[in-house]
Amino acid sequence: MTIRDVPDDALVTLKARAAKAGKSLQAYALDVLVGEAARPTLAEAAARAEAEAGASLSTSDVLAAIDDARAGR
Repeated sequence: MTIRDVPDDALVTLKARAAKAGKSLQAYALDVLVGEAARPTLAEAAARAEAEAGASLSTSDVLAAIDDARAGR
């Protein structure tokens, strides 16, 4: 991957952060990119919440889960 036209002030900041973390700029940038990719976007989080909210649980399912959790104490 090549990133062109990085503004000078951003590059200086990233280099300083990399040095402070004891990493090369490449290693630091990789960590930043991996961290960003690991966090869901707002749209992804909303879709996940919607999917989870659509799960159908009966009252007996909920009560059974509560009983199981209490028994595990």
